[in-house]
This record gives sequence, C-alpha cells and structure tokens, in this order.
Amino acid sequence: MPTRRHIQRPDAAGRARRAPPEAAPRPAAAPPPARAQQAPQTPQASGGSFDAAAARAAARYFDADTSAFLDDLPLIQAYARSTRGPLLELGCGTGRLLVPLARAGYALTGVDLSPDMLGRAQAKAAAAGVAERVTLLQGDFGRIALPETYRFAFIVMNTFLHLLSRAEQLQALRHWHAHLAPGGLLLIDVFAPDVSELAGLQGQVEFDKSWVDPASGATVMKQFIRTVDQAEQIVHAVMIYDEIARDGQLRRTAIPFDLRYVWRLEAELLLEQAGFIVEDVFGDWELAPFNSASERLILVARKA
Repeated sequence: MPTRRHIQRPDAAGRARRAPPEAAPRPAAAPPPARAQQAPQTPQASGGSFDAAAARAAARYFDADTSAFLDDLPLIQAYARSTRGPLLELGCGTGRLLVPLARAGYALTGVDLSPDMLGRAQAKAAAAGVAERVTLLQGDFGRIALPETYRFAFIVMNTFLHLLSRAEQLQALRHWHAHLAPGGLLLIDVFAPDVSELAGLQGQVEFDKSWVDPASGATVMKQFIRTVDQAEQIVHAVMIYDEIARDGQLRRTAIPFDLRYVWRLEAELLLEQAGFIVEDVFGDWELAPFNSASERLILVARKA
C-alpha cells in the first residue's frame, strides 16, 4: 500500500494513479499551518466578496504571504502533463502557479479580479521570459468571456469560496464546464470545514505569521479575525497586516472578505448539477483519501 508521500500521477486519461516517490519529488515547503487557521488565510481578489480597495491591499502582501507554499504544484503539474493543455487558472493572483507552468512549456490563461495582482503576474512572466505563453484576463472568474476551450482548469487556495451563494457557485461551474474541451478536467481546492472549529470562530484576533520585507526592511505581522454564520455557511474575515518600519512607525492594513464554505457531498452535487463527473476527492496534496480528519477538500471532476 503506497504511503501518503507517494504522489499520484494522472494517467493519459487524466485519472490519478500511484507512482513511486522518486517519480514525483516534492519541493521544500513551509510546514502547513494548524487546521484552525486553514480557512481564510490567503484572500485572493477573484470573486464577489472582494472590493477594489481590498484587492489592491492584498496584492501588496500576496507574494510574501504565499511564496513558500508549493504543496499544490506537483499535482497541478501532473494534471498539466496528462492533459497537455491549454490550461486555465481561475483566481490566478500574482502568478504563483502560472509562471512555473508557463516555464514548463504550457499555454495558460489566468483570470483575476484585481489589476494589481495581474500586473505583478505579468511582470513575473516577462522576467521569466514566458509572457508569450500567458494570457491574463481581468474580471469575475465566474462570468468572464474566455478566449478558448481548455483541457485542464484549476482553482486553489479557497478561491472558489469567494462565490457567496449556491447559485453563484453553480453558475460559475456551468460557465467553466462550457469552456472545457470534452473530457476536460476541473480541480477545486478548498478548506474542509469542521463544525467544532467553526463554532470557535468568535471574533478573536489570531496571529498567523511575520516576515521582514526585503525592500523596506519593515517587519510585517499578519493576523486575522473571523466570525461565522453557520446557517448561511459564511465565514466573515478580516485580514490585518501590521507593517512596522525601522523607525518604529506602524502602518496597519485591514482587508475584509467573506467565504462561503462547502461540505464534501454538497460540492459533489454542485459539480454533478453543472455537468461534471466527480472522479477523485482527496484530503491533502499528498492525495490521501478524504475523511473526517482531512484539512483540505480537493475535488477532481471531468466534463461529462
């Protein structure tokens, strides 16, 4: 029986299969945060829960906040290899995944609501010499006109949860289904909700991490505040970045946003109603089967 360190590779049809560890080396990554901190740690300017001011603020800190996270890249690369592109990233942010995929030779389209995020993604692609392989589109990823059909689409880091109603989520899934080639794949990565942990979100200030900004030398401390409406399945969050300059001056940036979490069977039903066949449900990026202790809910579905 393979261990969780054995990365599954999709086969030629896109279905996951086990491979020995040496076939899928994983890049070094920071240890994942505690489960209770998984939900809205990295707001992404993608859907209806983010206004323009919040998107601009998030873009300033996004790279420093997320650059060490690489757990999702090996599996995304494996599906890219099996489907051969073109690829579509929904909520692409500053290009954390777009650039390495373009460097590997894939043609990609990235969609994000934030022009600030997209500007950083464009600069990264240009610096890497892969700008000609990347098409960047600004707009609501659930409705935006897309220029072609795709073999593989993906949306990671809770970004799908910025769609704040069942109707919005279903409409987006149907939109993406229409722009996938026959047999094309969609991967969705969100946090796995836990009733007891959600009940504990009572508006307390929670420290997440800190780092030193290499350009200014300022220390940045990241905290967040969360409350939850369990009846509506909405997490109300405020991300707080305190930037302490070398002279001791403090600059505080608060970024409010909401997430509508989904349960495993609810997510599968939404995908089926949108015309997909759910092929795999994983509980982490090492592809452990999803269970009640899983921290992530990663769904892979095929266009029927």
